[in-house]
Amino acid sequence: MRAVVAARAGGPEVLEPTDVPDPEPGADEVLVRVAAAGVNFIDTYRRTGTYPMPYPHVVGSEGAGEVVAVGPDVTTLAPGDHVAWADVPGSYAELVAVPERSALVVPPGLDDRTAAGLPLQGMTAHYLSASTFPLGRGHDVLLHAAAGGVGLLLTQLAAARGARVIATVGSAEKEALARAAGAADVIRYRELSDLTAELPALVRDLTGGRGVHVVYDSVGKDTFDASLASLRTRGTLVLFGGSSGQVPPVDLQRLNAAGSLFVTRPTLAHHTLTADERAWRWREVAEPAVAGALDVRVGATFPLADAAEAHRALEGRATTGKVLLLP
Repeated sequence: MRAVVAARAGGPEVLEPTDVPDPEPGADEVLVRVAAAGVNFIDTYRRTGTYPMPYPHVVGSEGAGEVVAVGPDVTTLAPGDHVAWADVPGSYAELVAVPERSALVVPPGLDDRTAAGLPLQGMTAHYLSASTFPLGRGHDVLLHAAAGGVGLLLTQLAAARGARVIATVGSAEKEALARAAGAADVIRYRELSDLTAELPALVRDLTGGRGVHVVYDSVGKDTFDASLASLRTRGTLVLFGGSSGQVPPVDLQRLNAAGSLFVTRPTLAHHTLTADERAWRWREVAEPAVAGALDVRVGATFPLADAAEAHRALEGRATTGKVLLLP
């Protein structure tokens, strides 16, 4: 089969389409013919070595497709079923062996491409809004990268919970997408000459001088200081990514001086620890997607062989919504 291999740590150029042996499903695994693989920032962190990985390795951890074979201990799935997954290494490939415990059953009415765009980013948006900082009516939210994959889903979930979303985006096109998803206010950060000084001032103007209850920040190094300064007293900064780079060590005394602030760095793995929790989060995003209440925007697709170009587009902030690779 064809797969995309990172031969060493580095930039997108290290991604090489390669012929590798077909995987065999283990006793508790299903073999899936991949219809689409999700492209996520975590893939770039693993590619660069920011997150330690063995090299060479087949890149990717998310996708969807049709089960073509099952291991002898599998009891809940059969050939012909359609499944998605968020956390299976080696997903930039034509075939993937998926543990039964990781397989998310794709409900009728949800096509494979849409299903591939939902597990990691959809369940991330769900835990951020339902668990890390449970949103409700009256909450003011600052959301960076609001036109990205997580951003558009999180905006919809936050607005559905009654929260007011102040979105940051980089262009007029992305502003339109954020507003369509439910953002009440949108700030184009590229029009600010000093993000750290000007963004908090704009946020406070929009919140009666108080600041927001929570900032959801997937950008990291470039936005961290502005995010802290945009919070109200006892506000929470949720740092869940680092598309601009990782945040340097922080003097915790800053949190005291700025108003007894909270900072957390969550990840999806710690919010899908049990089968029940994983099923709950998947159901909470898959069912609204089928019903049309949650729009899963696939902003770009690339052939599997062009994975390097997909990474360049993602890291260059040239994408909106979900990016998929099509084998």
